[in-house]
Amino acid sequence: MELNDVKGAGTARTVDVLVVGAGPTGLTLGCDLRRRGVSVRIVERADGLFPGSRGKGVQPRTLEVLDDLGVAGRMLAAGGTVPVTMVWEGGERQGEHRMFDDVEPTGSEPYAIPWIVPQWRTQEILYERLTALGGSVGFGTALTGLTEDADGVTATLSGPGETGGSVRARFVVAADGGRSTVRALLGVGMRGESVDDAPMIVADVRVGSLDRRNWHVFREPDGRFAAICPLPHTDAFQLAAGYEPGTVPDTSPAGVRALIAERTHLDADDVTDVLWASDFRVRAALADRFRAGRVFLAGDAAHIHSPAGGQGLNTGIQDAYNLGWKLGQVLRHGAPDALLDTYEQERRPLAAGMLGLSTRIHRGEERRGAATRQLGLHYRGGPLSSGAAGALSAGDRAPDGLLPDGTTLFDVLRGPHFTLLRMGTDAPLPDGLPPALRIFDHSAAYAPYGKGLFLIRPDGYVCWAGEATGGLAPWLAAVGLTQ
Repeated sequence: MELNDVKGAGTARTVDVLVVGAGPTGLTLGCDLRRRGVSVRIVERADGLFPGSRGKGVQPRTLEVLDDLGVAGRMLAAGGTVPVTMVWEGGERQGEHRMFDDVEPTGSEPYAIPWIVPQWRTQEILYERLTALGGSVGFGTALTGLTEDADGVTATLSGPGETGGSVRARFVVAADGGRSTVRALLGVGMRGESVDDAPMIVADVRVGSLDRRNWHVFREPDGRFAAICPLPHTDAFQLAAGYEPGTVPDTSPAGVRALIAERTHLDADDVTDVLWASDFRVRAALADRFRAGRVFLAGDAAHIHSPAGGQGLNTGIQDAYNLGWKLGQVLRHGAPDALLDTYEQERRPLAAGMLGLSTRIHRGEERRGAATRQLGLHYRGGPLSSGAAGALSAGDRAPDGLLPDGTTLFDVLRGPHFTLLRMGTDAPLPDGLPPALRIFDHSAAYAPYGKGLFLIRPDGYVCWAGEATGGLAPWLAAVGLTQ
């Protein structure tokens, strides 16, 4: 597949995986690949990390992913719970309502509720983790061309000094957003719909005269609104507001101040700083393919969501978490290339489901609830799911649980390995299991699992389950877990 002419391919630098885009998706993938010993280069067109709060809602399933990557504690410290909404009309408080139902954590679901963390802070935390793992980002570096052959991809980069030139990679991952350059070079289509014809603005502002206890929603009789949400552990708020169809939003500091003065009881002078602002149109769109040869699409490059319900950033992070271990198995453990086909087979249907959910929430057809927390997402019936035992089927999320020594099952699962859990059974294990497979015995019955043998993938899903080990060895071989 020839996508563009590349000069000097013979002297191109080499890397296992080139990741285009240093947003949450690209940084998560970089962290996961580095801890697997995979060489990765991340390039980002912008001169630095994204500066705004845009994707501020972090769902419980994403917190589990970040727990595995070693940064959940920092995310919890950097964020806070979703504030109770305060509705305003005509400059008067009308009353409070909760956007989400209260859900208490349990032993099997330790992260129960969404967490508010500004996107810029999430990216800072992931970037710091990436650098601790020996990775880096080439900022100010744009991808301009790709050429694929039987053995890899040669990418042409435009950037300062040594960041430009040619890079040779075994695989490329596009994590470069909704206007993905990589997707355009591939010629992969993206189909969808306009969810709302009204343009919107999102901005980070400082408003000294507004209390930080509530998420403030200002409603106008004509249906226009403005929402101002405090950002935890900062002195800033996130503003979101809609305009009439056909309007061109003014994202300048003066325009943002004028909007707040028009839609709220606040004066323009009450807005002491406008830190960042952007406008957008709400769309729902899904790429026709998530894989084209040696190139993969992830995050907004593969699916674009309404921000309602907080699904976009979370779905992108989980794309990366699904793809990372598969690339690691192929590149470091000899798994067949067909394993990489399962990325699209598993992730595209889930992304389509999340698009539908986000659109229904945006239109007021569904309330935020269990589905938005993403703990119920599964791969049952998928290409890497085989068997059932106890309370679980292959494809289910692996529950957490407290162990007698005070540690948890997530402590056992944490890391870039497969784990075979023997739960409440003394079923014998075959000789010659690969040393890379971690085996953990839990002699007592535990209701979220029941009794049986459960093989847990590195991304925390049951991939094989049974009462005995028949059929386990061929499955291990299919993912590169052999002697």
